[in-house]
Amino acid sequence: MSRVPAFVLFVTLLAGAQAQTKKRVAVMNFDYATVQSGISAIFGSNQDIGKGIADMLVDQLVQNGTFSVIERKQLDKILAEQNFSNSDRADASSAAKIGKVLGVGAIIVGSITQFGRDDKNTNIGGGALGGVTGRFGIGGVRKSKSTAVVQITARMIDTSTAEILASATSKNEASREGTGLIGAGGSSAGLGAGGLDMRSSNFAQTILGEATTKTVQDLAKQLESKAGSLPTVTVSVEGQVADASPDGVLILNVGSKSGLKVGDVLAVKHPGREIRDPATGKVLRRIEDSLGTVTITEVEEGSSTGKFTGAGTVKVGDTVSSRK
Repeated sequence: MSRVPAFVLFVTLLAGAQAQTKKRVAVMNFDYATVQSGISAIFGSNQDIGKGIADMLVDQLVQNGTFSVIERKQLDKILAEQNFSNSDRADASSAAKIGKVLGVGAIIVGSITQFGRDDKNTNIGGGALGGVTGRFGIGGVRKSKSTAVVQITARMIDTSTAEILASATSKNEASREGTGLIGAGGSSAGLGAGGLDMRSSNFAQTILGEATTKTVQDLAKQLESKAGSLPTVTVSVEGQVADASPDGVLILNVGSKSGLKVGDVLAVKHPGREIRDPATGKVLRRIEDSLGTVTITEVEEGSSTGKFTGAGTVKVGDTVSSRK
């Protein structure tokens, strides 16, 4: 083996080992009941900033790479199935139950306690976001300087015990001359027109977006520093092939309820002969023929889809397992 391939192999194995050690977490939509009354005044309608900030935190955690983070689509699906209400967003016991279904070691919940203008430096009223507000900033009166304040508290919950493993709080401000909270250069047109995308560059360029980004980045760093306190959850998956197409696409009878997620790789084996105790007839062991692996591409609660790689021919009834 030449030096270059050997080095590439070493890096690949190292990356794989690091991925295996990542702790799996999920991020719930944050509770924003404390600041909800002011959201319409800022954006013209009630916006789910709790979901927006959770999305921002997921992006930050994924980018930093300390945790393996459950996809938001998968979490939202489980929340709908479990009839999870908005009032449960910051509840540790409810979050722990959801985390168990997802097969994660910890789930992150939080509350937004400040989100808006620094009221100490203003003497103007709020009000709905209308045409005047869109030109001049919150309240319809141009201010020489606006200051946005965002404060968020996050907690990391052990899904086995509902114990709080870590707590983090961050508060940040951003100020700018001659603009409102969601005005960029004196204009805030379009930000509150439909569903607010807090991950958009349009929001990030506002002073409220700047303060939010700083706060979320700080929270992510604090949570990552507590990664060592998370329990290691070993998800063992055992299932069977329910359908095998000629192009190598397999449908399995296990899914998210068993802890399976997109990107997981399972061993595919063909059941062979059974070895039985001649005295009792009890099965002592089963001989299995290894066929290859399946990489999961889609996951539902009770089933999943994956792409098979290997030299063997897969049939319905063949076994899949997280055990290699």
